[in-house]
Amino acid sequence: MTGTGANGPNGGANGNGNGTASPTIHPSIILHPNDLASVPSLIKEILSKGSLLSSSPYNDHEYETARLSLVQAAHRLVISLEKPRETMIRQTWANTAGFSVLTIGIEAGIWASLASSSSPQTVSQIHTRLPSHAANFHKGYLSRILKHAAAMGYITETGPDTYLASNFIKSLTIPIMGSGYSVFSGPGRTGGARLPMLALPAWLQENGYEKEPEGPMGPFQHAHDTKLNMFEWFHANPPAGEWFNLHMGGYAFGRPNWFDDEIYPVRERLIDGFKDREGEALLVDIGGGLGHDIEAFASRFPDAKGRLVLQDLEHVIEQGLQTKVEGSRVERTVYDFHTEQPVKGARAYYMHSILHDWSDDICVKIIANIKEAMKPGYSRLLIDEGVIPDTGASWEATGLDMILSGLLSSRERTRAEWTRLLEEKAGLKINKIYHYLGDASRGTTSLIECELV
Repeated sequence: MTGTGANGPNGGANGNGNGTASPTIHPSIILHPNDLASVPSLIKEILSKGSLLSSSPYNDHEYETARLSLVQAAHRLVISLEKPRETMIRQTWANTAGFSVLTIGIEAGIWASLASSSSPQTVSQIHTRLPSHAANFHKGYLSRILKHAAAMGYITETGPDTYLASNFIKSLTIPIMGSGYSVFSGPGRTGGARLPMLALPAWLQENGYEKEPEGPMGPFQHAHDTKLNMFEWFHANPPAGEWFNLHMGGYAFGRPNWFDDEIYPVRERLIDGFKDREGEALLVDIGGGLGHDIEAFASRFPDAKGRLVLQDLEHVIEQGLQTKVEGSRVERTVYDFHTEQPVKGARAYYMHSILHDWSDDICVKIIANIKEAMKPGYSRLLIDEGVIPDTGASWEATGLDMILSGLLSSRERTRAEWTRLLEEKAGLKINKIYHYLGDASRGTTSLIECELV
């Protein structure tokens, strides 16, 4: 690791890592905290937000807003206090190793073994409870993995080679949480969703930095040497597709629902005025995956009239049938949203995190299929997506934007970009953008209500 150290050919004190000098930046900056001037105000903010946590009921709006603000301030405080070298080493060494450690722990059953007890466990105790496929796990290497997990704060070290599971580690034993790591690691030696992100800098460089990832041949295709898009590649490399669908469940789990009273007035905008005739659909969930959203809607509005229809590709529908809610009224149907929409004149067509997977040109074609099925003055198109604010976007929103650029050559969109796509290109009218609680300034999730012009 130190063969090309501080005085090596590519790592000189006055270089930028590529052999190009940066004469305006003196190397001494490496030894100074990143932003010491911000520390007093951040500490003050943390103390203020902390008091709100103790005075607000758990998980209500005020509590959650304060908690998210506190998390953001705490992240900024750590980065402000770190020296540039520490930030660089944390990101390149510790975080890279941490991702692999977490993935190994999921796939080898390490975290399940540790989480099976509420008391601290020794390495030997953890080892004895590993599943059969990992029963011969090298005990010395297991000790090293656990030590790094503790150093990263994922588990608690209570003594020499003795550890206690955290809530985070316990959650990784739940498929919708642990599957995300498998998606990014990929089956076998593929590198999954992570390989294209590692290849993103090279893709941009090879294209002269003159364009952003867009179109059928982007970083994902470059990294995996394929002409398939990400969804097709996942389906062709099982169980990546299954992992991805579970991961989407983890992404959605515990988040507010678009139909919550504080977000979107369902009764006023959908149920009132619904034409209760035989065969009429109240809600069509297009590309709805395993059905998390529409099943929750059915539970929330059990007396609402009309059909509830879930649509997705055949292999997704088949996977979803394994977890279908007993007695559910949701109709699960095979449908590709690149083709004609078969359910005509529904009160609402709903898409959750669909359009951000595609370029504007393809989005226009997807929307055109829905428009042909919509009834003027009656049907609504509900788009559940992020709306990136002009300033102060959260790392979750901007991180997803970068992930989409690498995996799907697509993007999250700003309000102006949504307006350009939906109104100027697709020919719809945006009635209103309903922001999730506290989300207008973060950009992670909003509900865009549209109708035919």
